[in-house]
Amino acid sequence: MVVKEKTQLTLGLAQIAPVWLDRVATLTKVLDCIERAAAQGADLIAFGEAFAPGYPFWIERTNGSQFNSSKQKKLHAFYAQQAVQIEAGHLDAVCAASKEHSIAVYLGIIERPTQRGGHSLYCSMVYINAEGDIGSVHRKLMPTYEERLSWSPGDGHGLQTHRLGAFTVGGLNCWENWMPLARSALYAQGEDLHVAIWPGGEHNTIDITRFIAKESRSYVMSVSGLLKVSDIPESVPFYDDIVAACDGEYLANGGSCVAAPDGEWVVEPQIEKEDLIIAHIDHARVYEERQNFDPAGHYSRPDVTQLVVNRQRQSTLVLKD
Repeated sequence: MVVKEKTQLTLGLAQIAPVWLDRVATLTKVLDCIERAAAQGADLIAFGEAFAPGYPFWIERTNGSQFNSSKQKKLHAFYAQQAVQIEAGHLDAVCAASKEHSIAVYLGIIERPTQRGGHSLYCSMVYINAEGDIGSVHRKLMPTYEERLSWSPGDGHGLQTHRLGAFTVGGLNCWENWMPLARSALYAQGEDLHVAIWPGGEHNTIDITRFIAKESRSYVMSVSGLLKVSDIPESVPFYDDIVAACDGEYLANGGSCVAAPDGEWVVEPQIEKEDLIIAHIDHARVYEERQNFDPAGHYSRPDVTQLVVNRQRQSTLVLKD
């Protein structure tokens, strides 16, 4: 018996605030959102960049570049202790919820992998399939600007795509989406649903979401976090200093949206509201827009230009027991 592929998908965009710098409480919100999305028939749900336990907004507001600062050391240590260690089972409940509700998940985390010694931090994008298995962990290739004071550069191991019904889904973290070769690596693996995750900000998503859709002739869902100054828990170290340095009501105002393969909006950027956004997409639209342009197919010239991708997981240690 041939099982027909699902050609239409329901997407869940979790534009919600983390319990900032609290891994356990934030992952509890993830579980609740997965259940809510599944109840609305979602096949895939995505969360913002660095969602668990949160984006390091304090760096640019507390002189994060001051060398050997005791304040920065304490903030970083707190952050590291709240980071996600996949090997320690921190995502087991998320995997179980994904399996229970038959829903795929893209989750932005701050990862502290034992495979790299267990002390450095990586901005990672985890894909969990509808069977509850982790399909890939993509570590951000190059942290942006002040992020480099907290996060380490990643590698190409997570530049992978995954089948989801008739779709092939892949994704990148924040400003990685501006990197043409990283995008091309996913296009060449058949990507036709691109997931771009962001800490939050309409200024990030309003242009690039439609641009990537037009370039790739794919659906693009940009999923942003949300964070008000009033959301910052008083338990965070140097709470008073961080809050005093914040301007305005929002540190991240959302901007989640979905563009179709012709670049037109399916969901326009949503700002300043915490919400689980639901969108519906049809794979037939991909074929329609690939008729005149396909960047990795009939409109490519591999005899002239090719991309080489190193997907080896980088480590300082190779054990030969």
